[in-house]
Amino acid sequence: MNKKRQIELIETLESCVDMNNIDVSKYFKELQNLGKNLYKNDFFTDILNFCNILGNEERLKIIKVLLSKDYCVCELEAILDKSQSTISHHLRELEKIGLIRGWKRGRFTHYEIFKEKIEYYILTLNKLLTFNIK
Repeated sequence: MNKKRQIELIETLESCVDMNNIDVSKYFKELQNLGKNLYKNDFFTDILNFCNILGNEERLKIIKVLLSKDYCVCELEAILDKSQSTISHHLRELEKIGLIRGWKRGRFTHYEIFKEKIEYYILTLNKLLTFNIK
């Protein structure tokens, strides 16, 4: 951050925050450190990927269905009334971030939820959204 912007922010803080007996420059540095700590959290990328993948109704439906048992693509087609190519596209997206895994059973690929990965994402999201930002 350039010096001019820093001075502007400190002046703004002086007028918007109750600064009785508080060193505004020191407070500004604390705020800067808080921001730097946010960037140190490696799980932001994971959580963004997770949220982007879940931001689709069809993928949410697939996850909901797979929570009960594993299914092959043709079974998912019948359940969701979608084409094989649509189902396969969504399955690939879910596989990319490790939410599901597929395996061959005869000529068909069956898919199941990778529960440990979902638990990881939910715990990470919970950690991100708690009030302790550190």
